[in-house]
Amino acid sequence: MENQEQAPTVHNYLFALTHGGGANPPELGVVSRLVARGHDVLVLADASMETGVVVTGAKFTRWSGEPLGEIQDWKKVGPRQKARMTVEHMFTARAADQLLDTLTALESEIPHQVVTSFNAFGAMLAAESRGVDFSVLLPNIYPMPAKGLPPLAMGLAPARGFWGATRDSMLNAMGGRLINNMALPQINALRTQQGLVPLTTVWDQVHHAKRELILTSRSFDFPAQLPDNARYAGPILDDPWWAANTPWDFAQHDLPLILVAMSSTFQNHGSCMQRIVDALGELPVRGLLTTGPAIDVAQIRVPPNVSVVEAAAHSQIMAHTDLVITHGGHGTVIKALAEGTPLLILPHGRDQAENASRVTRRGAGIAISRKSSAAKIAKVASRILETESYRLAAAELGKSVAADASTDHVLLAELGA
Repeated sequence: MENQEQAPTVHNYLFALTHGGGANPPELGVVSRLVARGHDVLVLADASMETGVVVTGAKFTRWSGEPLGEIQDWKKVGPRQKARMTVEHMFTARAADQLLDTLTALESEIPHQVVTSFNAFGAMLAAESRGVDFSVLLPNIYPMPAKGLPPLAMGLAPARGFWGATRDSMLNAMGGRLINNMALPQINALRTQQGLVPLTTVWDQVHHAKRELILTSRSFDFPAQLPDNARYAGPILDDPWWAANTPWDFAQHDLPLILVAMSSTFQNHGSCMQRIVDALGELPVRGLLTTGPAIDVAQIRVPPNVSVVEAAAHSQIMAHTDLVITHGGHGTVIKALAEGTPLLILPHGRDQAENASRVTRRGAGIAISRKSSAAKIAKVASRILETESYRLAAAELGKSVAADASTDHVLLAELGA
């Protein structure tokens, strides 16, 4: 009798995802890869993500309760108020609803694994309380304290020597106290309610995961001593569902092509975007600005050499670009590097200064203030275009990024798929 190949095992997965702008395309990329393998996937997500979920072929269920909407961390408020706004939006405001919705989903069928967004703490709690393995998706650089990584939000270089280690220890301790004071009581109250042992730090909830799956290239992030359950699973370069089927005409032209790609969520970046476009209007280049859903195309004054559209497939365009100008979101940065394209980065907040630091310290681009004038933006853009070392450095780093993005075996193996 001839040997017959054993049919692959079909698993059920429950994804618990939160609306998160640039984090969602790679998260849904994980969903689509599992569906393509023949697995059954149910996604709990905000109503704003329904179309994106349906496109993957997964089943969709909306979170109960009112959505929070986008975080308004761009508002001019004090540092402590901004920190509280961020912590509540990310970790505590929806945790109780996420817990109940995930418990409800687990009542009908215990999945092979629960997979959550980084800030779906209620879903992590639910899985842990029912003894179900859960993994956490980190679609960016590693965001939690780890030996070797500089603290987030300041764009610092990796520490060197005693004083560098002291800097990191002090800043991480200060940040940890702030986050724990703001979020730990609420999280531990939910854990106690479910019969779970209270946490010592907020990050311990993530560290309880079977896997922390870091969706970037190890070569892009700074070297660090990560928890035993953390894995670099490679970047996912999928375009957002609202941009994937919007090709752009690549007419042959002798002038360099510059792509301007800013945040897909509102970060009060309209005036910065206009200054970038004004800068391109003074240069012998072709410019393409994709505004995304956050900024109305009609708001932008456009010079003759710049095209402005709401959406276009960056995965196609970046193969033709000579420079990408961006706020520094991980998705845009990693797609540019995968094509060997240098970057000009104007960080607006969140993890953008960290991404910029990883680019500039490898010589693959330049970072300047988001408040820079059009004249300065034009000057720096010209410098990058005219200096071969930036393109060469981006190409060198991009080899590793592209290689890590070209295979899904680590990701799928860690998810048991």
